[in-house]
Amino acid sequence: MAMSEKIRIVLLKRQITVTKLAELLGTTQSNISGKLKRDNFSEKELREIANALDCDFNITFTLRDTGETV
Repeated sequence: MAMSEKIRIVLLKRQITVTKLAELLGTTQSNISGKLKRDNFSEKELREIANALDCDFNITFTLRDTGETV
């Protein structure tokens, strides 16, 4: 699942609009909408979005041969 899809799901669950998210992040609605459309976020931005949406953000690597996550 693309990161944009995950963000949109959290927005729905939190009942927060893209415009409100942009306000919380101190940016414009068009900037957030563009990033959602392109699915183009830095790790820093994802952490800021998670914080604004009162979520934890975790990144893991999963070894393909063993299924172990790091």
